[in-house]
Amino acid sequence: MKNYTITVNGVAYEVTVEEGAGTGSPVAAAPKAAAPKAAPKAAAPAAAGAAGANKIKAPMPGKILGIKVNVGDTVKKGQVMMILEAMKMENEIVADVDGKVASIDVQVGASVEADDVLASIN
Repeated sequence: MKNYTITVNGVAYEVTVEEGAGTGSPVAAAPKAAAPKAAPKAAAPAAAGAAGANKIKAPMPGKILGIKVNVGDTVKKGQVMMILEAMKMENEIVADVDGKVASIDVQVGASVEADDVLASIN
């Protein structure tokens, strides 16, 4: 058997690997390090007011490349609010209603999952 120390997202794990031809059956090993704590979420940019009634959500996982509006801006339905890169393509995230931007809940460079709230409009 060989012992290795593996570091994942800054958390070190002790791993023991058995040498041999292998039987093809998996062997469960108890972790020797404590389970990693969830990384604290980056603070959302400050909003000028309460979150709006209409939430703009990410349609798919990706990375925010650009934000085209600011809190307090008036937007029209269909206006581009931000650019989301997903699968090496740039996708425009647009306002789905007319209104005033109440909050921007992400920042440029942030990774988002599908249905994460990106912004809100009143």
